[in-house]
Amino acid sequence: MDLYVTSPGPIDQSVLYDQDKHVSSAVWEGQERGALRCHEHTSKLDQWALTQKQLELVHKAGFGYLRLIPAISLDNPLISALVERWRRETNTFHLNVGEMTVTLEDVAYFLGLAIDGEPVMGVTYTMCDTICEKLLGKAPDSGSTSGGMVKLSWLKESFSQCPEDAPMEEIERRTRAYLLYLVGSTIFSTTTGNKVPVMYLPLFENFDQASNYAWGAAALSFLYRALGNASLKSQSTVSGCLTLLQCWSYYHLDIGRPRLNQDSMHFPLVLKWKGKQSGPTANRDLIFYRKALDSLKSSDVEWLPYMNIDSRIIPDDIKSGLIVGRSKTMLICFDKAERHLPDRCLRQYGLRQSIPEEVQRWERKSRGVDGGVDLSGKMEIELNEWLDRRLNIVEDDGGVEESEYMQWYMKITRRFVGRLIPLSSEFQRMHAALRDIAHLADTVSTQGMDSQQTESVTRIRYIVHECLRDQVGTSMLAPSIPQVEHGKRIRGKEMIRRKSNGKRRRKDDPVQCHAPSEGGDGVDAQLHTTIEVDGTLLCHPTDEIDDTETCIAVTGVDDSQVCHAIIKGEAQAVPQSSLRTSEDVGQHNDCSIVV
Repeated sequence: MDLYVTSPGPIDQSVLYDQDKHVSSAVWEGQERGALRCHEHTSKLDQWALTQKQLELVHKAGFGYLRLIPAISLDNPLISALVERWRRETNTFHLNVGEMTVTLEDVAYFLGLAIDGEPVMGVTYTMCDTICEKLLGKAPDSGSTSGGMVKLSWLKESFSQCPEDAPMEEIERRTRAYLLYLVGSTIFSTTTGNKVPVMYLPLFENFDQASNYAWGAAALSFLYRALGNASLKSQSTVSGCLTLLQCWSYYHLDIGRPRLNQDSMHFPLVLKWKGKQSGPTANRDLIFYRKALDSLKSSDVEWLPYMNIDSRIIPDDIKSGLIVGRSKTMLICFDKAERHLPDRCLRQYGLRQSIPEEVQRWERKSRGVDGGVDLSGKMEIELNEWLDRRLNIVEDDGGVEESEYMQWYMKITRRFVGRLIPLSSEFQRMHAALRDIAHLADTVSTQGMDSQQTESVTRIRYIVHECLRDQVGTSMLAPSIPQVEHGKRIRGKEMIRRKSNGKRRRKDDPVQCHAPSEGGDGVDAQLHTTIEVDGTLLCHPTDEIDDTETCIAVTGVDDSQVCHAIIKGEAQAVPQSSLRTSEDVGQHNDCSIVV
């Protein structure tokens, strides 16, 4: 455990090679981004009034189960904590118990979408008018489009009410509009707010043909890409089918799982969570979920949540494609191609986990740039992997010891996201250690040492005093961390005061400070400004100070803020009473000097 206090991993960076870009690196350094903004647009789905003929067409197209899923309140902190554990190098969550992921099998059970079939791919569009006019009977106004995307609100306002006696052509048009709205607000929800690309619309031209597509595989590819983007430290939003992600967590992890008033089972399995939730949910912020995931135990994991489900509620067409849920393949959703790697999560299939094969690096490209381009000609490698999906079903590796896997895994993973010891405490410990080293270096005798040993001791003295001196400037960064951790203003007790020689020096008088040594071996005299930190002398070379006035806010480990003025080469103590308060300055850590 001590190893991970200062180094959370990975020890071996061959797998998580993008660690420096990952949000966990920023969190470890105290750069909190807070909970992500979660984009799903399901709140108005129930405002579509579908006729019986429309419902038949929706079911024929393969979306009869997806349309049953109600809007579920998203737990943004939970989703954000899961994203912090997502790794796009492996398309898995890296948890203390090993890797886990949302699999094709999960998609089939939760959403009732086909995970086997033709890849969801077609022609890209940069304009909406022509394709909407052809398949919907009308084109959107200019204010309702953006490139090749159309506003969901325009679809609902224009097509959500279908007369019972409408001609079949009109029924089909309004049903296509509904299907575009359905996928755009659920499985292909984007961070643009309320828009959906019209490139999906031609796939609904023929409703029988629409059911042949692997919509579940496309939904998972889209979610993988969204999670990968959101896991980067520069991102603040996440999209994709977040209902799927949240319910996956409810089924597999006993963290933040709500209690239901009734535990009836329906298909698709997401419906289990549509009832009124009970139990405590308040005060479960991102930090709460992060700590829960950091301390996750095997007893908190449900590896096989479908084991006791009555198989009679699973439709036959869903059962027939479940074998693809264990396929090591490429998932495709137009320009988004993502790897499905069940060999890294074998325990989710009831198999013993072995050390997985190395993941081949692949470049994620956004190929849907030009309008009228058929992407199938640009993605031959990805398409071939998908075509061979049934040839790459993962199997149990007999005789494997899970302990061997865990030993390997602990070396290649990022074990913790949050620090076990707060940054403020880390700073205290480092500062105390530096002072101890400085004391030992200053008191050790060089008598009897040869020149090389004496030079080493002198070098140690110089380095440690330089580090302590630098902390005078860098320690002002510490307040932002404790304030987040404890929710209150920190007041430092560490004082910096002028080392007096019995009378006040004029600002033009040089102050000499020599690094301690036996007989002055190896150290030349140098002019310094001397300050003292808790009894430790810090020497600041005067040749590094210009004639400008400098104010350095030095915050101690405990509480109050003190301002250290260096005026033309002289170190002075500035009384706290002469500092303006944070209310005056407008910032918590600012100070000014009355000279």
